[in-house]
Amino acid sequence: MTNDVSAVMPKILARGLMSLREQAIMPRLVNGNFSAEAAEKGDTIDVPLPADLVAADVTPGSVPPASTSTELEKVQIELNNWKKSSFHLTDKEMMEISAHDSFVPMQASSAIRALANAVNETIHDQYKGVYGLVGTPGNTPFATDSTNATAARKLLLKQRAPKENRFGVLNFDAEANALDLASFSDADKTGSNSVKIEGEIGRKFGINWFSDDHVKRHETGAATSSSILVDIAGSSGKVLKATGFTSAPIEGDVFTIAAGSQQYVVNSASASDGDSYILSVSPALANDVADSDEVMFIASHEVNLVFNRDAFAFANRPLAQSNSGDGLGSQIMSMTDPQTGLSLRLEVSRQYKQVVWEFDLLWGVKLVRPELAIRLAG
Repeated sequence: MTNDVSAVMPKILARGLMSLREQAIMPRLVNGNFSAEAAEKGDTIDVPLPADLVAADVTPGSVPPASTSTELEKVQIELNNWKKSSFHLTDKEMMEISAHDSFVPMQASSAIRALANAVNETIHDQYKGVYGLVGTPGNTPFATDSTNATAARKLLLKQRAPKENRFGVLNFDAEANALDLASFSDADKTGSNSVKIEGEIGRKFGINWFSDDHVKRHETGAATSSSILVDIAGSSGKVLKATGFTSAPIEGDVFTIAAGSQQYVVNSASASDGDSYILSVSPALANDVADSDEVMFIASHEVNLVFNRDAFAFANRPLAQSNSGDGLGSQIMSMTDPQTGLSLRLEVSRQYKQVVWEFDLLWGVKLVRPELAIRLAG
């Protein structure tokens, strides 16, 4: 039994990683270039952020100017997601794994799908810190034309997101609309008929488009029709005090001030006196925000995301493995996918009259540069 399991484990693990690569959409699109050292739940990883630099005049001389030091800001990602999914294999399925190079048991595939879904969801959950927004809440994007794509591109440019490595992740309704657009799918307009053949939008307007069924919906906490006004005496930097709330704002609410173009997001909210709330917001308040300016909140919406890969940091670390077993009838093996960097562990446990196979995965994710992402509301 032990020898049979030892021979099958690396095959199941390798095929599991291939399935994870295909189904875990979001980890393939975000920044995951971090160390692959083994770790455990609760460990943290430092992610350095680039500092803003300015160009300086060059003045030739005999003595070079003193160099200036730049301290990089760092944010920490906690490896706080440790998920598992278990399954059983029959003797027949183990024989088929050994005999057929591409065979993946149904239950093993289902276990991988469960883990992939969990990973995708945690990355989508980071939307709450994204303040840039285009589209119309309640209207599915790409219903009539491709202006949502050009609007997303425009706002990313304004927020100084790099042009390379841009991705858009749509829910299935928005993707279906986009696939129906002539500007996205007709060969005479795109130079290719691959969209209609493959059913994939691909790269359009400098953005690589994907679909995922884990796109979130944000239910706005603050009322969108009441008269909410700035109290400038309690506002500065990333703190906004406002009055006139009829319902409590929540994390992820997006708003504008005095019908301005700059959008802000609520990171946290605490009740003040009467109908006032003190909000922690991002980005910092513009200099022209004045007392009694009207604050207008964006209505509830589907949160399709368009972003540069560096907006999100994803860290997945391999868990410990043991080739010799733990003395309790268990064997443990870890493997890392060379293409995606995803690390998966497989543990096989002998129980009473049965053998349990279990995949587990350890990861953390954080929105580290919100200016590089926007919401495409629907």
